[in-house]
Amino acid sequence: MARYAMALDYKNCINCKACETACKEENGVLLGAQNHRIWVGTKEIEGEFPLLNISSSNFLPSQCQQCSNAPCQEVCPTNATYYDEHGVVRVDSDKCILCSYCMTACPYDARYVDDRTNTVDKCNFCSDTRIARGEITTACQATCPTKVRIFGDLDDPNSEISEVLRTREHFSLKSYLGTDPKLFYLT
Repeated sequence: MARYAMALDYKNCINCKACETACKEENGVLLGAQNHRIWVGTKEIEGEFPLLNISSSNFLPSQCQQCSNAPCQEVCPTNATYYDEHGVVRVDSDKCILCSYCMTACPYDARYVDDRTNTVDKCNFCSDTRIARGEITTACQATCPTKVRIFGDLDDPNSEISEVLRTREHFSLKSYLGTDPKLFYLT
């Protein structure tokens, strides 16, 4: 059984928003900036005009961190948030009661209310769409023109993600919280 994860070569991100658009199209996410499963954060340029440090600015793509110890799953009173057989944190829309405990518990602010399904939604690595069809990439990975995202099976030593995590330094966001994210940022 695969154990899915994603590595982000975030320094290659040009903030073109192709990943966000592809995600919305693939997963039926409503239009609007407040509706998103993935997003690109921006680090502001440091310094004061005219002494600006242009190289200090960068983009940081983000999404659900697919934590192995997910605070959102722990607080869900109806077990609507659960781990599937691939370790992906998912939401059962039939069980979600919109209590929003998961939104409060998530330290990555990765959840939003989907008005279409009346569910607190989040990224699930395209589990309901592309992965269910037998595809091996997520929509955001497939569309990225600068190849920021690498998706794959951590338990397959020959997968691209396993190889890149063996050979490149990387970090996880807020690792001090002990959530054990399966989103890795390559340095």
